[in-house]
Amino acid sequence: MENQSTQHTAGLTSDSTEFSRDITLFGGISILAGIMIGSGVFYLGSYVLIRSGMSMGLALLVWIIGGLVTLLSGLCYAELGTMMPKAGGGYVYLREAFGERVAYMSGISTFIIGSSGSIAGLAIALPQALTSLFPMSELQCKLIAVAVVVLLTAINYRGVKFGAALQNVFMVGKLIPLVLIILCGIFMGKQSPDLTPIPAGGASIGEILSMVAFGVVATLWAFEGWTNLNTISEEIQEPRKNIPRAIIISILAVTALYVLFNFSIYRVLSYEDITSHIAAGDFFLGTAAANALFGHYGKIFVALAMAVAIFGALNGSVMVFPRTYYAMAKDGMFFPSFTKLHPKYHTPTGAIIASMIVSCLLIFANNLDQITSLVVFSGMIFKALTFASVIVLRKKYPDLSRPYKVWFYPFSVYLIILIMIGLCINTLMEDPRTSLIGLIVPLFGLAVYEFQLRRKKKASR
Repeated sequence: MENQSTQHTAGLTSDSTEFSRDITLFGGISILAGIMIGSGVFYLGSYVLIRSGMSMGLALLVWIIGGLVTLLSGLCYAELGTMMPKAGGGYVYLREAFGERVAYMSGISTFIIGSSGSIAGLAIALPQALTSLFPMSELQCKLIAVAVVVLLTAINYRGVKFGAALQNVFMVGKLIPLVLIILCGIFMGKQSPDLTPIPAGGASIGEILSMVAFGVVATLWAFEGWTNLNTISEEIQEPRKNIPRAIIISILAVTALYVLFNFSIYRVLSYEDITSHIAAGDFFLGTAAANALFGHYGKIFVALAMAVAIFGALNGSVMVFPRTYYAMAKDGMFFPSFTKLHPKYHTPTGAIIASMIVSCLLIFANNLDQITSLVVFSGMIFKALTFASVIVLRKKYPDLSRPYKVWFYPFSVYLIILIMIGLCINTLMEDPRTSLIGLIVPLFGLAVYEFQLRRKKKASR
C-alpha cells in the first residue's frame, strides 16, 4: 500500500510528459497577461471609483490592494503548480485534495460553463467592440464570433508553439495602445487629481475599510485569468522555475498597468467630467480619455485596441482550457478520445474540437451578460476549493517538494477563501437566477459521476 502511494506521488511530481515543452517564460507571461488584459481595462475603473466613494486616491489604492490579493492567490497556484506540474491545473489539485467527485464536478462545470463560456463570452465581445465603427446586428456578431473561435481552434490545433507565438504578438499589440494612452495621459494631461485617499465629505475609518473591501471585489474581475497557466504545466519549459516566475511577473505587471492607466485618466479628465460620464451611465472612461487626447481618432483607436485585447485573451483561452478535459480523460472520467495527442503537433485534438463545439453552442444560446454571470459564479466556487486544497495537500503530502510556498501561510489562504465566499454570496444575491443555474451544472456532474460509478461497480461484479 505504501509503495502504491509512493508511486502515485512520484507520478504527480514527475516532469515527464507526452506534450512538447514549447512555452518559454515570456510565453507564459504573455498567456496570463494576455488573458487578464481585455476590454475591461477601459471601463472597470468606473466601478472601482464608484465603490471607493468617488475618491481618486482611494481608488488607486484599491487597485494596488486588488493586485496584492491576486498575487497572494497566484502564489497558491505557484505552490500547487511547482509541486504537481501536471496538465489540468485546478482539476488535478481538487482531485488530490478532495477526491474524484469534487474534481469531476469542477471539470464538468468547466466544460459546460466555465471555460467554454469564457471562450463564448470573449468571442461575442470581439465583434461588439467594433460595432461603433462597423454597425452589426446581433446575428452578425454571433456569426463572426463563431468564425473567430473556429479560426483560433485551427491555429491551436497545430501546436502550442504556434498558438503561443500568436499570443506573444497580440500581447505586444495590445500593450502598445495602452502604454500610449498612459504616457500621453500622464505627460499631456493638464489635470491635477486629488489623490487624498478620503472620499469627499469625509468618512470614518470603518466606512473607508468597507469601501476598500467592496472596491477590491471589483478589481478582481479585471485580474480574472491568472489561474490558466497551470492548466498547461506539461508544456512549459522548466515548469518549477517558470510557473511561479510567470505568475508573479504577469500579476505585478498587470497591476502596474491598471494603476497607471487609471491615473492617466485622472490626468486627462477633470473630476467633474468623470462624475458626469458615470452619472450618465457611460462607464468607458478609457474611451473618453482617448477621445480627449486624440480627438476624432480616439474612438477608432480605442475600438481597435479593445478588439486586439479581446482577441489575445480569446486565443489564450482556446489554447489552455482543453487541457483540463485531457486530464479528466486520462483519469477515465471523460471521453477516451480526449486523451489522444496529435502525433505531429502533440495537442489534445479531441478535447480542442469538443471545446470549440460547446463554445459555439453557447454563443448562439446566450447573450454576453448571461454568459459572463454563469462563468463568474461557477468559477468562484471551485476557485475557493482550489485555494483550500493548498491547506489540505500540505497535510496530506507534507513531504512533497514545494519550490515555492504561499506567503503568510495560512492567514493569506484563509483570507483569499473568505473573499471568494463573499463574492459567491454577493453574486447569489444580485443575480439569483443565473447563480442557481451555475449550481445546477456541478450537481448534474455529481449525478453523472454517481451513475458512472454504480455502472462500474455492477460491471466488476
